[in-house]
Amino acid sequence: MGDNFAALTRALPLVFEGLWVTIQLTIGGALLALVLAIGLGLLARAQNVVLRGIARVIIEFFRGTSLVVQLFWFFFVLPQLGVELPAMTAGILALGLNYGAYSAEVVRGSINAVPPGQWEATTALSMGRVHRMVRVIFPQAWALMIPSLNNLLIQLLKGTAIVSFITLGDLTFATDKLRNTTDTFFAYSVGLVLYFLVAYALTLIMNALEVRAKHKLGRGESLREALSFRTPRSLSGKAGA
Repeated sequence: MGDNFAALTRALPLVFEGLWVTIQLTIGGALLALVLAIGLGLLARAQNVVLRGIARVIIEFFRGTSLVVQLFWFFFVLPQLGVELPAMTAGILALGLNYGAYSAEVVRGSINAVPPGQWEATTALSMGRVHRMVRVIFPQAWALMIPSLNNLLIQLLKGTAIVSFITLGDLTFATDKLRNTTDTFFAYSVGLVLYFLVAYALTLIMNALEVRAKHKLGRGESLREALSFRTPRSLSGKAGA
């Protein structure tokens, strides 16, 4: 075991480099996916049948085709058409489009889940479509969609492992290289721990966003209160009774 840790120490620069590539892919892919999700999710609800049809075609195409094939198409096929993308760009594009299509359904469903009374109230106040969506509907839908988006974000993190097929030295690639100087159990255990730590950090961030979003709607405690260690009022009241 001592030899394994010594080999890990020597391989740390490669491991950290692979971890950084994975983090870049996750952040870049997630940001692209979020932009596409909001855009396509709103278009999928458009009254214009052409816009709604375009959104549905894009969503179903990227949900219905393989992420690996999409990645290969961007990296190996586009150069044959005169468009050569860096491996990082191809990876972010494939991840963003694929998970953006899934996330678009989350956005659409969350907007539809906003209670009808909220829509009726905006109509009674004579609010325009954009103002109604930005000020009333989307903030409520945002609080609803965060848990599902969190799940997709973790899936996207794990999906970054496919970029090792296009010569990007991500965390999975570094873990496999570590196996050459240690044993299989140790190397992949290190990989599991690192993936878990990143996933857990992302989950904490998304949970904080959810708490903040609900507090803005008056449906829960603030983020500062959630992070404090004081006894909640409801519990202290029961204890005193």
